[in-house]
Amino acid sequence: MLDESIFKAYDIRGIYPDTLNEDIARDIGRAYVNHLGLSGARVIAARDIRLSGEALEKAFIEGVTEAGADVLDLGLVSTDALYFAVGHLEEPGGAMITASHNPKNYNGFKLCRENAIALSGEEGLYQIRDLILSGKIPGASDVRGSVEEGDITEEYAEHCLSFIQTEGLRPLKIVVDAGNGMGGKMLPPIFEKLPFEVVPMYFELDGSFPNHPPNPIEPENMRELQERVVSEGADFGVAFDGDADRCFIVDEKGTTISGDLLAALVAKNVLEKEPGATIIFSAVCSKAFPELVEREGGTAIRSRAGHSIIKPQMRQHNAAFGGEHSGHFYFRDNYFADSGIIAMLTVAELVARQDKPISELLAPIDPYIRSGEINSEVEDQQAVLQKVEEHYSGDGAKIDHLDGLTVDFGEWWFNLRPSNTEPLLRLNVEARDREVMERERDRLLEMIRS
Repeated sequence: MLDESIFKAYDIRGIYPDTLNEDIARDIGRAYVNHLGLSGARVIAARDIRLSGEALEKAFIEGVTEAGADVLDLGLVSTDALYFAVGHLEEPGGAMITASHNPKNYNGFKLCRENAIALSGEEGLYQIRDLILSGKIPGASDVRGSVEEGDITEEYAEHCLSFIQTEGLRPLKIVVDAGNGMGGKMLPPIFEKLPFEVVPMYFELDGSFPNHPPNPIEPENMRELQERVVSEGADFGVAFDGDADRCFIVDEKGTTISGDLLAALVAKNVLEKEPGATIIFSAVCSKAFPELVEREGGTAIRSRAGHSIIKPQMRQHNAAFGGEHSGHFYFRDNYFADSGIIAMLTVAELVARQDKPISELLAPIDPYIRSGEINSEVEDQQAVLQKVEEHYSGDGAKIDHLDGLTVDFGEWWFNLRPSNTEPLLRLNVEARDREVMERERDRLLEMIRS
């Protein structure tokens, strides 16, 4: 029986082999080809280093070829390299077998169509789910598809390097925690062409993730990197998640830079190269992000979070870059797909063209104090959201519902939004003054949790 819950808003994700196994992977391959009408075309497939990845990719490829499509198998690559391959090779679709930052017993699928346009819940994934549930996936094609192996690593390295000017950079010392994930394979061909000294941590590919879970958003998974940056006297450190499509950066003092401020640095680099560019930012991002964009002469457009929301807006506005507080960074010239590797390179270029450390680059663009994202488990998300909104209505605040509930008093503001997958409310508070931020944060948490 198919567990419908593995079909999420942005991808397919489950626990192997309990909710996601070879039989389901084969059905996903067949339904994917039939839904997009790809019989007779070629699909690109790839996987990360997870222990179940090889078996699930093999089963998916069997489903695809049974449905009459050919497969170019890239084997082990990062998710952003899969997106690049689909766009660069002008293929009509691709599949990445990955569970990104989830624990090692998880796996999943990130599916896309032509031009690396990702399938999301309402735009493809739920239709594939329903086709499998119906039991009406067409039978095997009269002509079975073929399978060819390919290697995109060097081409992808050149593509990533095209986003920066490699000449004239001062030498940097960078500590890189690949977390035993795909960064360990994708980064060496890039760094060998740069004048940087790299201190590698956990570059060995190992799907059991023996050193720490592949999730840099959790502070405990960043501590060793933070300590190593300080002990090495490095210019900065960077950690990648399991499929290396997100990066998180630590400054020279060992302090983790939030995703939205990292996005602001990337936006600064982009605007230096493309004056007046349009930049998309998610509604939870610090005000420092759009303020920097406007100051640098760009146009900032606020958006709901999520790649299925941001990517179409970027196409609509021909935006050069899009950033989320969660560490997803989207680039127009990367087929509007996200890439942690390209984001890391743009920040390295920014630092390497100036004598200032990264913390001093951030200081003038960030006058705010943030709470960070705080999760609260609640039984009735909508009831709590309504209670909070009613409490703050009529106080002269600007209120909007672009992404959850945002209440802005000017000197301080907050966003409260429900999780898509768990009974959680996520709170972010920002103010110019630490005392104000802490006071309002505590008031809000008492209201949310009472």
